[in-house]
Amino acid sequence: MTHTKHKVVIFLGPPGAGKGTQAARLAEEQQLTQISTGDILRDHVRRDTELGQQVKPILDAGQLVPDPILIALIRDKLAGMDNIRVIFDGFPRTYAQAEALDVLLEELGAPVNAVPLLEVPDQVLIDRIVERGRQAAARGEAVRSDDNEETARKRQQVYREQTQPLIDYYAGRGHLYTVDGVGSMDEVYERITSGMKS
Repeated sequence: MTHTKHKVVIFLGPPGAGKGTQAARLAEEQQLTQISTGDILRDHVRRDTELGQQVKPILDAGQLVPDPILIALIRDKLAGMDNIRVIFDGFPRTYAQAEALDVLLEELGAPVNAVPLLEVPDQVLIDRIVERGRQAAARGEAVRSDDNEETARKRQQVYREQTQPLIDYYAGRGHLYTVDGVGSMDEVYERITSGMKS
């Protein structure tokens, strides 16, 4: 039983692929709410909710919030929506999270519609990230600590190890489609949206 009014998109792609920018544009043009677990966590801590009190010491200690708490936060966020029209960027990060999210979405009657995977060759990504650091330095701004080649390579490695199981999971469910992430913002966006229609 699917309602066309619901729409759930999960964005996958390596650091530096431009996911955030594309997700923001997609959210705006298709009336989707961008869901960032980091924002939700900070919001609960700020409002001092019961969940917020649970996660504050975990975040303060620099640890990862356990999956059951993350899923509870997402459930809380989605349950308050009349139409679940959302885009996940940065979640799920693991196979277990993907499974838990699927169970929750099925329960709410809003299964996943599309999982675009932005693909960009490693060297292009690393060049982009290093260039981002260079440009910030040229403008006299603080350079992000991760905007250097060594860290960029490490992050690609970690991304691949963590994300491959997710790619397999969503491909196995028929939701995944790959998008060539090289080109202008508009070209990449066009590929993302045309992939959704097919």
